[in-house]
Formats: sequence, structure tokens, C-alpha cells
Amino acid sequence: MTDREHDIVLFGATGFTGRLTAGHLARTHLASGLRLALAGRDRKKLEGVRDELAKETPAAKDLPILIADAHDRAALDAVAKATKVVATTVGPYAKYGEALVAACAAAGTHYSDLTGEVTFIRRSIDRHHAEAQKSGARIVHTCGYDSIPSDLGTWLVAKTYRERFGEAPETLVHAAGESRGGASGGTVASMLFLFEEASRDRNVRKLLADPYSLVDGKRGKDAGDPLGVHYERELGLWTGPFLMAAVNSRVVRRTASLLESEGREGYGGARYSEVMSTGKGAKGAVAATMLSAGLTGGMGVLAIGPLRRFATRFLPKPGEGPSEEMRRTGYFVSRFVASGPRGVVKAKMRGEGDPGYDATSRMLGESAMCLAKDALDSPGGVRTPASTMPEPLLARLRAQRFTLEIEG
Repeated sequence: MTDREHDIVLFGATGFTGRLTAGHLARTHLASGLRLALAGRDRKKLEGVRDELAKETPAAKDLPILIADAHDRAALDAVAKATKVVATTVGPYAKYGEALVAACAAAGTHYSDLTGEVTFIRRSIDRHHAEAQKSGARIVHTCGYDSIPSDLGTWLVAKTYRERFGEAPETLVHAAGESRGGASGGTVASMLFLFEEASRDRNVRKLLADPYSLVDGKRGKDAGDPLGVHYERELGLWTGPFLMAAVNSRVVRRTASLLESEGREGYGGARYSEVMSTGKGAKGAVAATMLSAGLTGGMGVLAIGPLRRFATRFLPKPGEGPSEEMRRTGYFVSRFVASGPRGVVKAKMRGEGDPGYDATSRMLGESAMCLAKDALDSPGGVRTPASTMPEPLLARLRAQRFTLEIEG
């Protein structure tokens, strides 16, 4: 890729999260020589984004602009061939993402996105994994709040357990915890599109229910995602179901499968579960019970077409997001536990900024930087963050208002 014109092309730079990602990359990396370009279908809007970036980062005034529509394969091929990495925020990805993945896989161009759509990732694997392996393109989905915290935190506690005890753990738990942030219009749109797919297609419903839907080859012992109330003894916290476990847990299991199939240390068949912690004592138990009931009821409403269409009137639309103040003061906390007969390893992750916007835009930007700039030994293919670049990405995130540390 030494002859590529750009290091990173940001596709979808005019969207809400796209603008935040562009701002992060320009502010943080242009001064050190990053060759960034902005891409989308509307030149005037892209020029407007560039002008806004230049007010804070003067070097951004000369950023190249590339014009391409999400369904124009020829234009996307030209974009992919011009850069080392494409980072995209254009969703729902099942509607707007496949042609770009195909272009990157064919051109040997690395790719990162923010999808939380299991069906899209599965189609990406089925249609483009083999070609990406041949071309060397690393196609890395879920490079935002879905699913970097789950993926990196689990990787760290599993790795530390092996180092301490000389064997793999038996169980791995991720408990998403305290957080503050606004609802993402793009995430809502992706979720609703997924419900639409599932309502029309029995195979989609079957795929979404399969805990190993993103794994090729050997399957483990995990059943469905936890839906009830549970007391997590090692953390001393009550837990209930976590909405995003439906994608995060599949990504973690794909990481384990890829690591083991590539001859690297995986998770040894450890069971994995993902929940949301609600606190200690009676208040925590009540909160977990309410969470379980509310999530179950909410999913039931969204599964019914007329009710789903009515609910969309009150949900944020793509391109909408929380205020700057809410984004700035937002945060998230995640806790991780690796357990086995020889002991327990715990870790805690915290990210500053609204999880779905500020934190996510930095995670996507730093994932793209890893793919463009860091010496990685992972092969090409449709991959996950922790199977592709765990140490480099963790180092970059720690420099960008994230912490992830072993406790004790």
C-alpha cells in the first residue's frame, strides 16, 4: 500500500458521528502527518464539514474530498484503491454498507465501521472473508461502543488469566455498568431495520437467536444471552440483561474462534456472558428486575410492526444526537471477570464522553489509525478488533481518555 494517496478515507463524514470522527482525526493526527480525506455523495456538504474542521484545525482546510454514493460500486472501487484504510459511519450498514466492503476486500484495503448489525456481519463473512484473506484486507466491523469495550476487555482478562495461571479460564463475564449519554439516531435506525428484517425472514430470526452466528467451525457451550436477574458474586453486583449483548457476545465469540484457528492463544472454550450491572443490595436487585422486565417488554413492542412504526415517532432519527454538553459529560464503565479453578482476574474499563458519540467516534478513529499506521501481524479477512489489533488499539485508546486496567 506504499503507493496509496491517502492513509484514511472517512466515508460518511457529513453525518452526525462522521463529523465527530473527522474532528477527532483532524485535531489529533493531522499535525503528525496523517493523510486524511473526506468522502460522501454531496460535495457541498463535505466542503461545509471541511470548513468547520479548519476553524479548529487550520491544516484541515486542504483535506481532499472524494465523491461516491454507497451504491455506486465503480466510485467505491476508486475510493478503496486510493487509500490504505476506509472508515465508514454510513448506516444502516445492511442497506448501505456491502458494496464498500466488497470494494475494500477486492482492493486489499483495510476497513473499519460502527455496525452493530449481526446479519450484515454474517453476510460480510459469507461473501467477502475469503477474498479479503487473499488480498490481505482486514475488514474490521464493530469499532465503536459496539463492540470494542466487550472485545478488548474480555481479551485482556483472558490473556492475564493465562499468564497468571498457565491455562485458559472457564468463564468470562462482561458487565456493562454506569453510563451517561444520549440515544443515537443511527443506532436506533440500525436496530429498527434489523427488526424489519427479522419480521420478514425466518432465517434472520434464527441467525439472531444463535449465540455462535458469527463463528465458522467449532462451536462452544454457550446458550442464549442472559435475560433474567442474577447476582454476580465476583463483582458483588446485581445484573440484568444488556441490550447490546446480542451483537457484542457474537463478536467476542468470533474473536475467540479466529485466535484459535490462527494458532494464537484464544479463550480455551470458556463460556462467555454479557450483562448490565445495576448496583448492590436491595436497590440493585430491584433495578435489575425492572431492567429485565422493561427490556423484555420493549423488545416485544418493537417486534410488532404497527407498534414499532408508532414507536419510531418518538425515537431519534439518523443524523440526530445529544447536545454538546451531554456528549462532553457522558461516560461509560465496563467490568470484566475471568474465572477458573485456579483463581479470578478482574478488569475495569472507563471511557470519557458520550458512549454512542464522543467515545465511539474516538474508537473508530483510533481503529482506523491502527490499521493505517501500526505494524500488525493479523491476516486479512472479516475480523474483529481484538483478533486484529488488541495491543496497538489499547495503547491508542489509553492516550484518548480511555482506561482499561487489571484490578488486583
